Amino acid sequence: MYYNWKDKTNTEELKIVCNLIKNGELVIFPTETVYGIGANALDPVAVGKIFMAKGRPSDNPLIVHLADRRKINDYVEDITEMEQRLIDAFMPGPFTLILKRKPIIPDIVTGGLDTVGIRIPENVIAKGIITFSGVPIAAPSANVSGKPSGTNIEDIRKELEGKVSAIVDGGKTSIGLESTVVKVIDEVPVILRPGGVTPEDLERVAGRVKIDRNVFCPLDEEQIIESPGMKYRHYAPNTKCKLIYSNNEEAQIFLMKKIIKEYKGDVVVVGFEEHKERIIVSRGRYISIGSKDNLEEVAQNIFSALRKADQIRANVILIEGMERYGIGVAIMNRLLRTCEYDYIEIIE
Repeated sequence: MYYNWKDKTNTEELKIVCNLIKNGELVIFPTETVYGIGANALDPVAVGKIFMAKGRPSDNPLIVHLADRRKINDYVEDITEMEQRLIDAFMPGPFTLILKRKPIIPDIVTGGLDTVGIRIPENVIAKGIITFSGVPIAAPSANVSGKPSGTNIEDIRKELEGKVSAIVDGGKTSIGLESTVVKVIDEVPVILRPGGVTPEDLERVAGRVKIDRNVFCPLDEEQIIESPGMKYRHYAPNTKCKLIYSNNEEAQIFLMKKIIKEYKGDVVVVGFEEHKERIIVSRGRYISIGSKDNLEEVAQNIFSALRKADQIRANVILIEGMERYGIGVAIMNRLLRTCEYDYIEIIE
């Protein structure tokens, strides 16, 4: 079933969607970050359907979505002072906190870990579905595992229709990247996956903040996955991708042009609006991700741009990188995984 709630939530349809969740079915719904594919987090059979629908490895933990902060203590325990400070500052919002779980959360949700990621979305549709379902909802991004996440229904409907019982269309998501995932270690917040809550945002609340080394490099095979997006191939089109970045704009453009020549023009460029007239490729093969001076816009557009680029079936997709600052940290994290670390960087 498909429900269009772009303009307004339909109360009768909301009842149907919530009953599907309560009865162990899967529903695709919007959040402020990306679309999620959700099931009752307390029902192991229902959660198992998420892994099957996405083709997701079973050791890749899911995030549990709640309606409000008052519910957190129903599912986790031993919240520290720093954890509570982060909850108060960033929930609801594009923020996930890894906490010690209670036994009520099934092993399948956490990949067998004794921790669970908790998030409270601020999207009105998501909050309504969680509230009226009356259960916590386990929900990874709505896409086939490894592919770019869905920021609008048009991008993901074809690959997931028939694998879920309902699709709720709330229009384009406002942030476009998955939530920031944080684990507090020795009272210091450690970013396991960057997102809409930036390192600078966290520093203003917590003071000292660390970024996990695996945010910008591959996870070792033997390492435990504590957050989605850490280990497996993620956010990637079928077409081979290369990521190019220099802190010198002219050097970055020069390098892009050089690689285009090496591939004899059989490329698609995913780049900034300002560079469209300077990086010359065949008609329709330059896909703008927005202004280099507006990384929030870039974040909104990046996954859709990668899907669009993939449809052209070129030899390679060349992607312009950006400074690792603010939400640029999260964008570069996604793009490095998109390119499977095929990355050229020139710092002058």
